[in-house]
Amino acid sequence: MGFLCWKEWVEFWKSSTSASDGQEWVKDGSVDFKGRPVIRSASGGWKASFFIIGVEFSERLTYYGIASSLIIYLTTVMHEGTATAAKDVNNWTGVTTVMPLVGGFMADAYFGRYWMVLISSIIYLLGLVLLTLSVSLSALKPPGCPKTDAVCMSMNKPTSTQHTVFFVALYLISVGTGGHKPSLQSFGADQFDEDDKTEKVKKASFFNWWYCGLCGGVLLAVTVVVYIQANVNWGVGFGIPTAAMALSIPVFVYGTPFYRHVVPGGSPITRVARVLVAAFLNRNKRLPSHTGMFHENWDVEDRKAGQRLLSRTDNFKWLDKAAIAVEADDNADDTTGRRSIRSQEPSPWRVCTVTQVEETKLLVRMVPIWLCCLIFGMCISQQTTFFVKQGVTMDRRMGPHFEIPPASLLTFSAGAMIIFVAIYDRFLVPVAKKITGHERGITLLQRIGIGMFVSILCMVSAALVETRRVDMAKKYHGVKGAPVRLPISVFWLAPQFVLLGIADVFTLVGLQEYFYDQGPDGMRSLGIAFYLSVVGVGSFLSTLLITIVEKVTVIGGHESWFTTNPKGLHWDYFYWLLAVLGTLNLCAYVCAARRYTYKNVKPVEESVTAKG
Repeated sequence: MGFLCWKEWVEFWKSSTSASDGQEWVKDGSVDFKGRPVIRSASGGWKASFFIIGVEFSERLTYYGIASSLIIYLTTVMHEGTATAAKDVNNWTGVTTVMPLVGGFMADAYFGRYWMVLISSIIYLLGLVLLTLSVSLSALKPPGCPKTDAVCMSMNKPTSTQHTVFFVALYLISVGTGGHKPSLQSFGADQFDEDDKTEKVKKASFFNWWYCGLCGGVLLAVTVVVYIQANVNWGVGFGIPTAAMALSIPVFVYGTPFYRHVVPGGSPITRVARVLVAAFLNRNKRLPSHTGMFHENWDVEDRKAGQRLLSRTDNFKWLDKAAIAVEADDNADDTTGRRSIRSQEPSPWRVCTVTQVEETKLLVRMVPIWLCCLIFGMCISQQTTFFVKQGVTMDRRMGPHFEIPPASLLTFSAGAMIIFVAIYDRFLVPVAKKITGHERGITLLQRIGIGMFVSILCMVSAALVETRRVDMAKKYHGVKGAPVRLPISVFWLAPQFVLLGIADVFTLVGLQEYFYDQGPDGMRSLGIAFYLSVVGVGSFLSTLLITIVEKVTVIGGHESWFTTNPKGLHWDYFYWLLAVLGTLNLCAYVCAARRYTYKNVKPVEESVTAKG
């Protein structure tokens, strides 16, 4: 490919940027690595995004190479019970997907997305190296036991040192992911200029193809990597993700000449705090009837940070008081006849701009949507815990010599995502555009809601299959000569994985685009972190729900739904509970979505007029 030419790469570091005839500067405030304005044809777009999507492919291969089989490792090597292992996986997943709130804030406010990706990649790699050592060295893991020998497992629990090293490595990976995940995706979307009609259309496709690349990494992880973990050894199985992450760092750096950078805009928390303080201080003032009496300003620094003017909206009017313009000081300077600087520039803690107020409103409007997505986060957390454990006891044979590793069941989900992303982007969107006239075919909130509905169908499917599996387990429990695997094919689990994959295409991709597009311009890494936190908090809530169910179901001397005794086992009840919660949640989401007001950005021409 032409853009991979070494000569072009070297030329970037030697030359200065200048636009020749017919070339156009990017006008959204983007700069190159050296802080210079960038030429549209020589930077950004798919040319830069290929590197970024490639890095995401490697990172997801790394993450799912660990996450998909983590519950198997915890139960077979670390000798944990299923419920305990599920809690540990959910807690780790929760921390891993909540940490991006910190990483996204640091990227937006101080470091910039490029440097945050690079720094967090190194931390990520250190965690992977430690994890590989902990599963490879016999001194750092407990003695092995037969999979069915519960007595051996109970007597050979990991030592405190072994337990500490393993989980320190896991949570070091969480820290690395915290900076890597939100920064990389928002950095990829930054490569497309929203003020250019052609690039704006490409940006909408970027989120779909980003997810396609992501799913490619997942697919390779849950097939090749998981097979090696199950049939070779854990050291090699975790060594491959480590190598993938190590390779992604130079690939990312090599794409440096083609990237567009958004200058960090300072702390977004400060901007929000100023609005809240100003609204409180001006609480007794009456809102003006004319929009021209609201304060607005837009300067070069705002544009450099990727800020755009927002139109005033009518909801949350109490916040509008923060933008009431202060009357100019009538006392002019005796010498110059001009007003003092103080009167021209009121305190930012006393008077904010309309755009700053609207940014705060955007965050307030996002809260109900975010809350309504948490049940969905609980549903998808099951695919790396109970869904995988369901498959352990089922017939996983494909022919006389091959058996599907339990964690490879995620192949159904990843494959469904890859196929359906292409169908959605190339077929469903064009058809929906003709019907609705909407530039995306359907709105972002409609897309998210459809995925929530599909996730409910997934839980229903999982409950029905689990009922059949439990009945089969009861039938053969304690029977002499009973088969090691239940005589029920693991492919009965395929529908629930496929449905969850389709739900991800609608809801997870929709959430990525929603939080990036509808969030404040200066908080886009943090916006991606909000999307990730849906999965993280959902995982924590799943852990909480498991704990509550365990305590409630044993009341009266009954066995827990999660017992190892097939006669008392009821994962199907747990899935039905999630389906009911999902249905109630979907009703609440529809109510919230119907009241939602989308972000209203002023065109560049109006922004320039406002500045003047």
